[in-house]
Formats: sequence, structure tokens, C-alpha cells
Amino acid sequence: MSRSSLRSRRIVIGSAIVLASLGAWTTTATAASAIEPAYSVAPPSTEQRACTLDGFVIEHLPDGIGTPSDFEYEWEDVSFHSRVWETGPDPEGAFKVDLTVKTLRGEKLTDLEALKTFLIEYEEKDPDNWELTPVKVGGYDGLFTGDEVFYFVAPGVAAEVTIDPDRFTDEDVLDTAAGFHPET
Repeated sequence: MSRSSLRSRRIVIGSAIVLASLGAWTTTATAASAIEPAYSVAPPSTEQRACTLDGFVIEHLPDGIGTPSDFEYEWEDVSFHSRVWETGPDPEGAFKVDLTVKTLRGEKLTDLEALKTFLIEYEEKDPDNWELTPVKVGGYDGLFTGDEVFYFVAPGVAAEVTIDPDRFTDEDVLDTAAGFHPET
């Protein structure tokens, strides 16, 4: 191979390496510039956050809730599917739960009273001091206490909605619950 061919080949290879490096740098710089701090990212709209969870439709959400996350877990032979909306981080880096919707499924959930008994144990409530008001949630019998409403849907199936009482009203939690029901 001639000296001039070798030199041309080195220039081409060197140029390719430089261009590849520039491409990688440009891609990295572009990707990095697309990443913004979490506090400046607009959360998805209410319509984008509403849909279904474990066979339940979510038709209504209060304005001003944060970003959703889904969880599945089990306790005492009852399975939970929950969607939690949080806002944050605050200046200390903490997140705050705005709203939670849950489905509960298990054989021990035979009626509203059995659901209440289960939740007393699960939530470690004092049954003598837990002030519950009977409510209708859609066509379902439920119990309401300020920031929480739970209701019996069918044998083995129940739902619960909790909300941040400092930011939202009783009406917000009840409206959200009325819009959280099995798909038809």
C-alpha cells in the first residue's frame, strides 16, 4: 500500500472517529437537554390519568392531583390493586399522597360489615372511635369518614378511596368513589 493511500486511509478513519464522537456527544447533549428537573415537568392531564384499575373504571378525578403509580399487594388473603397519585417533591424532597383508589378482593369480604371488620384490623383502627357514616356509592353500600370511603361491591370484591383532606373536600372523595366502579 502506498504512503499516500495509507495517509488517506488514516484521515478517513480519523474523520470517522471524530464524526462518531461528535454524533455521540450531540446525541448525549440533546438527550441531556431534554431532561428537565422534576418540578418543571407538567403532570399528565386528568384525562390521561383516568382509565381502569383491576377491572374498575376510573371516571372522575379531582383537579390538582399529581402523578400516578400502581401497586399490587396482599394482606391476610385479601389482594389489593391500588393507584396512588402524589405531588412533589417539596423543597425537602418529600412527596405527598393526594389520592388513592383501591380494589380489594378476597373470600372474607362477604358483605359491608365483613369489609369494615377487615379494614379495622388492616388499618389498625379503634372500632369504638372510628366514626363512619353510611353512604351510597353509586348503587353500592359504603361507609364514609372524611378522607376515606369504602364500599362493598359483591361477595369477594370491595373498593376504597382515600384523599388528602387538607387539599380536597368530602365531595371530592365521594365524587371520585362514585366514578370508581366495575367495568360494565
